[in-house]
Amino acid sequence: MDNRINEIRRKISALRLEMADVEAAVRDCINGDRDCTPQALVQMDLRRKVNLLVGEWKAAGGSDVLPDVRGRMRLRSVKIVGSPERANTRR
Repeated sequence: MDNRINEIRRKISALRLEMADVEAAVRDCINGDRDCTPQALVQMDLRRKVNLLVGEWKAAGGSDVLPDVRGRMRLRSVKIVGSPERANTRR
């Protein structure tokens, strides 16, 4: 069962990263005053898939905190520009 839970977590993580890319594409379209309907539909489909996977994860016995894009981005190393104290405040 743990393998199934880990597999679902990996799928959720991958979908969330893909969603971040799609959200960036939607923002670019909006900022460029273009139609973002296709990207928005893809984004809604990805959200639906994540919701289904979360339901499967809970049904399989998952109970800890699911990975979050913002949390994962915080764990990545921050490129130091200037002083290290300044870089630490951005995390």
